[in-house]
Amino acid sequence: MHTLSADQKLSLDAILNWFQNEKEHKQYISLGGYAGTGKTTLIALIRNKLHTIDPNVKVGFASYTGKAARVLRTKLIQQQVVLPQDTVGTIHSLIYSPIVNERKEIVGWKQKESIDRTLIIIDEASMVDEVIWGNLRSYGIPIIVVGDHGQLPPIKGSFNLIEEPQLTLDEIHRQARMNPIIGLSIQAREHGCIKFNTYSDTVIKYDMASHEAQEAMQELLNSVHTDTLVLCGYNSTRIKLNTHIRGALGFETAEPSPGDRVICLRNNHKKHIFNGMLGTLQSIKRVDDAWYMAEIIMDDEEDVYKDLISIAQFNAPTAMNFTDKRSQIMRGDLFDFGYALTVHKAQGSQAKRVILFEERFKKMNDDEWKRWLYTAITRAEEELYIFGRDTSPNSD
Repeated sequence: MHTLSADQKLSLDAILNWFQNEKEHKQYISLGGYAGTGKTTLIALIRNKLHTIDPNVKVGFASYTGKAARVLRTKLIQQQVVLPQDTVGTIHSLIYSPIVNERKEIVGWKQKESIDRTLIIIDEASMVDEVIWGNLRSYGIPIIVVGDHGQLPPIKGSFNLIEEPQLTLDEIHRQARMNPIIGLSIQAREHGCIKFNTYSDTVIKYDMASHEAQEAMQELLNSVHTDTLVLCGYNSTRIKLNTHIRGALGFETAEPSPGDRVICLRNNHKKHIFNGMLGTLQSIKRVDDAWYMAEIIMDDEEDVYKDLISIAQFNAPTAMNFTDKRSQIMRGDLFDFGYALTVHKAQGSQAKRVILFEERFKKMNDDEWKRWLYTAITRAEEELYIFGRDTSPNSD
């Protein structure tokens, strides 16, 4: 039997009370938890308790991305809490249906009129935008919202489901504290400073000024694979890193080519692509001076994207939908090279290996810097290599 921390016990009691007594007039309840506080363990325990209260409860577990949904499913199966009447998948698969043409090709998506669920549990809720949240709430089904309230807020817009959660998990479990990545995430969140050190064979903070760091950086950047995230702060750094990595991988042209890793930069709900989703180009062909026709296999998604993507967006310093060129780009979608990302763009992603270049904007206050560093570190599942200089809160 898992021993609950005090904040887990408090949150469990509050959520069960909400479900039994308050859900009719309070549609959702939100739970925020830092990395290592046992959010998934608590979700599993809630599911068990709900089955005891009412064996007929049908839970729709959902996450924003396919990868997050698969990770959640694996963890819930390990804890033996996915019941036959439950579903685990993306939010998109829960509330949208495909529109299919006469050739059986998916040409769009439409919102389902109803969904057969008693309760929805959303994981990684910080990624949910206002449109999807409105669609979720439209069914009138009770919702438990779960996410990490220590991460950065969305880069554009003011909507943030998990900014001020009603319940919070703050206590890091003893076993999690032994994980060097969790340990560094605590340092980042509390102090905004990671010291140069070898924390384990695969968790290291390098001093960029050292010869050792330069050698390690070259070796790591020359061996980037699909389960690697390369993270930085500045878009100018991102462009340089993408160019370097593509060269190391043998791409001979500056234009995107089959096999290139790409990232989506704008939501398109009808096509089931969302800001921050990563994928691999399967085919690409220039159709005119402004557009490519591309097929993209999106990571951990069943459907292949096929449509127009902007030529000008590749290696552009910012997403074109946030510039005065917005009116020119409504014909297609926005993608860029996806080998290196800014930390803001990586919020919905995780990878076994993370290579992080610490870059603090001068306009960042101490809290923003701590959230930036914490968000970056918690993208890493197994390996974390940080390159920086002085990361104290007062440095530029």
